[in-house]
Amino acid sequence: MNHGNRSRSSRKKNYSAMRMLGKQLQVARKAAGYTQRSLAEALLIDEETIASIEQGRRTLMPDLAVQLDQLLDMKGALVAGVAELPEIDQFPLFAEEYMDHEREAISLSWYDNAVLPGLLQTEAYAYAVLSERVPPYPEDELQAKTAGRITRQEILRRKCPPTMSFIVWEPVLDIGVGGPEVRRDQLCHLRECAELPCLTLQFLPLASPSHAGLNGPFILLETPDHQHVAYTESQRGSQWVSDPDEVSILARKYAMLRSQALSPRDSRGLLDRLLGDA
Repeated sequence: MNHGNRSRSSRKKNYSAMRMLGKQLQVARKAAGYTQRSLAEALLIDEETIASIEQGRRTLMPDLAVQLDQLLDMKGALVAGVAELPEIDQFPLFAEEYMDHEREAISLSWYDNAVLPGLLQTEAYAYAVLSERVPPYPEDELQAKTAGRITRQEILRRKCPPTMSFIVWEPVLDIGVGGPEVRRDQLCHLRECAELPCLTLQFLPLASPSHAGLNGPFILLETPDHQHVAYTESQRGSQWVSDPDEVSILARKYAMLRSQALSPRDSRGLLDRLLGDA
């Protein structure tokens, strides 16, 4: 079986397992006399979270499974069900799922050391970055992916945006992706983003003697029901991280990176100097 078929098979198994867990939850909820709304209120989470889990559209996180088992007296059935899922199925590696979480997040912390975070890219920069894929995207797909990336940036300017923190390794600013004009426009865009009240932007200087992000980029998310998850990417693909211990490690790394990076004010100064030289 090739990798594509294996991936499709894994997705089918994942959806089937998620639907089974969702059905278990639905039966236990009704038996205990809860509606989706009343159960959500008892757990201090959104009603949509319960609905999505029951329909198999959302992964049941281990910490929520523990709460549900206790409240519905399921004797550990949901925890066992989550634990039985293979890791690759328990945390689907789909960019689409990440974007769902990104849209609803109440806080987002993003470290990158290869390119600028997608939420801060100009359209021209995003197009140039996506154009470097090997093998290349067909032009129509390249255009669609660029448009999709820019559409995601609506969360930066919505009425109640999430609290966002970005840390970028300074050498990323020197990469001439797309050419000098694209780079200058991108620097101007970063400078504008740095003034948004919901957002802090910091750069980790090349000369910094300490660097907590050597293992690569990662993103920390807090959901509306206060679950903390993380997302990592590499040459081999992407991975969800929901284990509390692993998320805690990444959160501590991010805290170290914030202390090692330039302050938001000094980071704006760096952009001003680069724009003066550009």
